[in-house]
Amino acid sequence: MTGYGTASQRFDLGGGLFASISAECRSVNSRFLDLNLRLPDECRPAELAIRDLVHQHIQRGKLDIRLQYQLEEASNPSSAELIDPDVLQKLLLAQEQIRHSVPDAGQLRMADILRWPGLIREAKGSEQAWREASLSVVRQAITTMKEARRGEGQALALIMKQKTRAIREIVKQLEPLMPQIVAAHQNKLQQKLTEMLAGQDAQGQAIQRQDIAERVRQELILYGVKIDVAEELGRLCTHLDAIDQALNKGGAVGKRLDFIMQELNREANTLGSKSVSQESSQASIEIKILIEQMREQVQNLE
Repeated sequence: MTGYGTASQRFDLGGGLFASISAECRSVNSRFLDLNLRLPDECRPAELAIRDLVHQHIQRGKLDIRLQYQLEEASNPSSAELIDPDVLQKLLLAQEQIRHSVPDAGQLRMADILRWPGLIREAKGSEQAWREASLSVVRQAITTMKEARRGEGQALALIMKQKTRAIREIVKQLEPLMPQIVAAHQNKLQQKLTEMLAGQDAQGQAIQRQDIAERVRQELILYGVKIDVAEELGRLCTHLDAIDQALNKGGAVGKRLDFIMQELNREANTLGSKSVSQESSQASIEIKILIEQMREQVQNLE
């Protein structure tokens, strides 16, 4: 199921650090949940919490979540806030020791001091603050994306219901014809068998025509039971009811509908294999086409 959502918010991360964090969520169709996170290092502490959040709200789809941030400079920082005195003290002490051993060594220049690793303090904020801020903005983006997905899901549900109504109409038209189809096939088969029978049993004894007709009639009744598709048509309607109930209930229905599509297809295949008339064969083909169209749409539902 496709969807897109964004969110952005300004956070106080502690230590005089402020940042605007933005999240972008994109989802496309997939039978299973495939999550891809792209997080800056500062947001990594929130990764597990974000994954848990996604699993709570999303069941299916290929989902990409990307976080970005932009820092704001602290207002009027003092020298005590910018310079780490311990690092500076160690640097000056190291300079004196080196000059004591190497008197010709020159003094450190200002540029050398300012470039010394760790001398300039950088506001980083607390790990907990980064975690909570990242999780908050992702939650907002997921909420926005779910709204977009919900609209698409409602449209797909209407399409699915149109397909189930079309299958019901086919079944409705076929059911009254089945007794006639079975009877016509029995008569046709009885005529052919009667013509083919030679009128002798296994011992070569003559068999009365009425005995032949009775035996043929019994075989045709058994065969008529085999080609009767009333049971398959009933199960088709039961599965269609299950689809409508799932769609009306809402929520995550994709995996359930996947299973029902398999059952529908099985009944349609049985209907086709038992077909002995053009009407039932055509009905089986049309039902299979509608089922395949529904299966394509089910892949788009969560």
